[in-house]
Amino acid sequence: MKKQAKAAVCAGITALVLGGTLFSVHASGLKDFLPGATGKVTITAEEYERLKEFEKLATIKEMIVENYYVEPDTDLMMEYAISGMLAALDDPYTFYYNEKAWSDLWADDEGVYGGIGIQLLGNYETNEVTITQVFREGPAEKAGVRKGDRLIRVDDISVNAETMETAVAHMRGESDSEVEVEVLRKGKNLVFTMKRAEIHINRVESTMLEDSVGYIVLYQFAGESAKEVQSALDSLVTQGAKSIVLDLRDNPGGWVDHAVSVADLFLDRERLVYAEYRNGEKDESWTRDGKTDLPLVILINGSSASSSEILAGGLQNLGRATLVGTKSYGKGIIQYVIPVDSTNKDGFQFTVAQYYLNDGTAVHKVGISPDIESVMPEEMVGTYFDLGDMDDPQLKTAWEKARDLAQGK
Repeated sequence: MKKQAKAAVCAGITALVLGGTLFSVHASGLKDFLPGATGKVTITAEEYERLKEFEKLATIKEMIVENYYVEPDTDLMMEYAISGMLAALDDPYTFYYNEKAWSDLWADDEGVYGGIGIQLLGNYETNEVTITQVFREGPAEKAGVRKGDRLIRVDDISVNAETMETAVAHMRGESDSEVEVEVLRKGKNLVFTMKRAEIHINRVESTMLEDSVGYIVLYQFAGESAKEVQSALDSLVTQGAKSIVLDLRDNPGGWVDHAVSVADLFLDRERLVYAEYRNGEKDESWTRDGKTDLPLVILINGSSASSSEILAGGLQNLGRATLVGTKSYGKGIIQYVIPVDSTNKDGFQFTVAQYYLNDGTAVHKVGISPDIESVMPEEMVGTYFDLGDMDDPQLKTAWEKARDLAQGK
């Protein structure tokens, strides 16, 4: 997702006319779209046609408000109307955030929230939702939930890619309140009941490996992730690192500008990727001078998506990194995330562009292929490894490559 600085512009109607044919409209018939309006307002022909598009919606809502057998929840009706309009685009990455979901989104970005401590990735082709990270010391880890489990139920919510956001919102809540989750693990259904707690997200971890290889794990592009990677890199260099392994396995992505900032640590001024919009306009993302020359190996897998692919694919494409692991997820599109209006109480995200690597290579539904394939053995999928544990076969392969690069091999 890409953070968009500008807010959405409301289609408000005022008496100020900049030009065009004028119409007088009785505000009483449009009270749902003109809060507080009375009498008549003067609008342009273009605004009038825009309002006509919503005439059926306003008529139906007014009929329900006046005649439904119980008092309707009009706020919920409008929320569902908005969600339905966005759903018609048939794009799983385009959806509405109600007030709670909008608040949760930014709480998650800040890294502290009430929940159970898991990270999810939805596959919109298989409709499955996989747990890609279980945060250390969180309720889910203590209950026995594991990375690699397929999430299938949260209380009475059946979980799939389309209901994932609803399930995420439900798992958030006050500390000590209970929630039940059901997962599928190696063909067996497992049910866990746990109490929500305050979750502190660890987005970056690092350590020194043998033979002066620095190891950095980046779990998500959010919060202060780019600064945290910078700090980890500086610390490893101080400790004598001669090469770096950057682990992006199971990283579902996040803000695009964070990916560019991390790439900036390893590149001088280069065009990393570019986004192309429907009208053909291109938006280029460039790094700046000031790189480190340390050899770089990046770990990826099938759950490395979005901004992870921008970073890994961009650095590979420019010859700056060697990729180890398995082919990445293949999400090569960008979304804007913006508030609905100036109150900043709710918002929505929608797909605006497809991105391409520096040389024009597409990523969407294709993914990034590693230079060195290293497949996790089936019996080890979902295994928890301590940070830097060489029993992790993919990490061992990446470490060997980083060690050889540092030695000029």
